[in-house]
Amino acid sequence: MKKTLFDKVWDSHVVKTIENGPQVLYIDKHLIHEVTSPQAFKELEVRGIPVFRPDHIVATADHNTPTIDQHLPVKDELSRKQLEQLSQNCKKHNITLYELGHKYNGIVHVMAPELGITQPGMTIVCGDSHTSTHGAFGTIAFGIGTSQVAQVFASQCLLLRKPKSLRVNVNGQLKKGVLPKDVILYIISQLGTNSGTGYFCEYAGDVFENMSMEGRMTVCNMSIEMGARGGMIAPDETTFEYIKGRPFAPKDAEFETKKAYWKSLRSDQDAQFDKEYHFSAEDIEPMLTYGTNPGMGIKISENIPVENNASFKKALDYMNFNAGDSLIDKPINYVFIGSCTNSRIEDFRVAANYIKGKQKAENVTAWLVPGSKQVEAQIIEEGLKDIFDDAGFELRQPGCSACLAMNDDKIPQNEYCVSTSNRNFEGRQGQGSRTILASPLMAAATAVEGKIIDITKHLN
Repeated sequence: MKKTLFDKVWDSHVVKTIENGPQVLYIDKHLIHEVTSPQAFKELEVRGIPVFRPDHIVATADHNTPTIDQHLPVKDELSRKQLEQLSQNCKKHNITLYELGHKYNGIVHVMAPELGITQPGMTIVCGDSHTSTHGAFGTIAFGIGTSQVAQVFASQCLLLRKPKSLRVNVNGQLKKGVLPKDVILYIISQLGTNSGTGYFCEYAGDVFENMSMEGRMTVCNMSIEMGARGGMIAPDETTFEYIKGRPFAPKDAEFETKKAYWKSLRSDQDAQFDKEYHFSAEDIEPMLTYGTNPGMGIKISENIPVENNASFKKALDYMNFNAGDSLIDKPINYVFIGSCTNSRIEDFRVAANYIKGKQKAENVTAWLVPGSKQVEAQIIEEGLKDIFDDAGFELRQPGCSACLAMNDDKIPQNEYCVSTSNRNFEGRQGQGSRTILASPLMAAATAVEGKIIDITKHLN
């Protein structure tokens, strides 16, 4: 029987199938952070259960870490306690931890791929919904709840029902100024935020094949925003070149052996998907969201649609927008480039390329937050920090930052923030804050102009 990429990885990890029920799935890598792990560790302690495979777990501090003065004690009491708890738990159970200040510290979904921990054909879980990011490598990666975190601690397995399969194909040539973030925002705007519920999504077509690994991670990261359990892209030479030579990647002969297996991880020619969609790259433009879920997105050339339902009206009221409005020339006071969606070196190169020789608008507070210590080091080494400094942007230290307001980086009430993060829910970036999701290019341009512009008219 012909198999999809998802089938190949899933089926090779099934330990046991319960008759007419769920399956026991083996988990290769378990990633943890300070927010969703303490309760799971506590459950194990109460029940007297040891961590089964500590060598298959990697921990980092990221969600509520400060992004300035990381060398000083953390001021926020709750954050400080959670970080201390993570350190104690990892030490007690012999788990590798990259805590604040460590050269490998960073957002869990940025540091694991850049260290070569994420590899094709794996199953990867984390107590974080955007674990789908790792699917860019041809892995089955998904977020789990705290009780499931405990389950993996205890058994390195999960009891699950196999999701259905979905494929999204995008072929053609992307227009100038259209980034991977625009591609996924366009897909979600067309399909809706519930279109992937119950499915694992594979992205196929030459648009994804031509993307860098950073771009593919951006796309897979936001699979969860259309309701999918996760997203996947078949590994290829781009994947193998990205992994090669990274600290925890296989070396020499082992790498070649693994690569031979990785090459087999693609959907068979006539594999059947439960659902399939096709899009043309030429239809995609730079995108912006105007509402309070990632599906409420429009092209830069479009106006906010007119819909007559209560939830639509509620979203527009919260954002203080009107149906029929254009977002062009909308004044913006906050810009955030960061998060597990867009905080990799490529994102900062795109931003720096646009910013170089320009000045940030006086009305704008612009935070640039790298996804890891390694990205931060690259920004400095490549001279991008000098470009940002000269233009008046603030380069902060690594962390989740203003993506989710669990730290000090909050957007004030009623203020708009053009953000490269993944969610624009009510209050996501701070109580009463208004989030407009966009690409790093759109965010950089907004910071320079002090308002939203049609980026397509400003590119050489």
